[in-house]
Amino acid sequence: MAEVLVYVDHVDGAVRKPTLELLTLARRVGEPVAVALGRGAADTAGVLAEHGAVRVLTADAPEFAEYLVVPKVDALQAAHAVLSPVAVLVPSSAEGKEIAARLAVRIGSGVITDAVDLEAGEQGPVATQSAFAASFTTRSRVSRGTPVITVKPNSAPVEAFAAAGAVEALEVSFSAQATGTRVLSRTPRESTGRPELTEAAIVVSGGRGVNGAENFAVIEALADSLGAAVGASRAAVDAGWYPHANQVGQTGKSVSPQLYIASGISGAIQHRAGMQTSKTIVAINKDAEAPIFDLVDYGVVGDLFQVVPQLTDEVESRKG
Repeated sequence: MAEVLVYVDHVDGAVRKPTLELLTLARRVGEPVAVALGRGAADTAGVLAEHGAVRVLTADAPEFAEYLVVPKVDALQAAHAVLSPVAVLVPSSAEGKEIAARLAVRIGSGVITDAVDLEAGEQGPVATQSAFAASFTTRSRVSRGTPVITVKPNSAPVEAFAAAGAVEALEVSFSAQATGTRVLSRTPRESTGRPELTEAAIVVSGGRGVNGAENFAVIEALADSLGAAVGASRAAVDAGWYPHANQVGQTGKSVSPQLYIASGISGAIQHRAGMQTSKTIVAINKDAEAPIFDLVDYGVVGDLFQVVPQLTDEVESRKG
């Protein structure tokens, strides 16, 4: 069976959920071969094997930590040369999309970004994307070279599937460009105790209707009751009510959770572009004509300061 390269997103050996989702998709089109790079790469093998990786190619070198994405591209290019895979799958983060684009240029292939599904086709893997604020669903394939595909988090379930997970060292020769941009410092992200926004199964977002930074406590309370991440619209972020790191939209982060709750968000195209692939969308807005209602599965016309606390109380009572 053809092999599929899967780029492993991990932190010191702790594999992040989007990678495990990629392994699920990879099994649909071939045998997953994971590529883990940097400190703790070898420690990923156990989890990757439990989720279908037949082989785990590992490499560790100072370049992976001290420089930006080019060393990782060098490593994926080396793995591609060794295996000649049927596809390369990468998590659809900002870094992941840059890695995918650079790799596609190097190997003379096409790239598909932000896929939400993947299936085998007679002429190669077929990717599904959602476009133009969910107005269109496209199915496409790369017609030249090895498809390089980035996949949005929460696009596939994490499925246990025992495989060999044989660990092999990957020989990497770094290019001249690899050391062109050095990382001078890192600042750890302040932990909120909530899930990472782009990976969360549930996201609760607030917009202009929240009407102030102090009022985001209402949004946070609902999110915490659901074990959800907190998002914000561009209007709320521009007003200084919530950090930019939590912005959902075309100029913020793209999310695709199982449940997305939009509170006090009108539904401008800029915001819809970042959450349109959510599986179930609920909107709470006092304006019955708000564009967000054209997109949702369930809509509540009402004052969010009355509706959201009641919803939070109901969630807590059912948990109890």
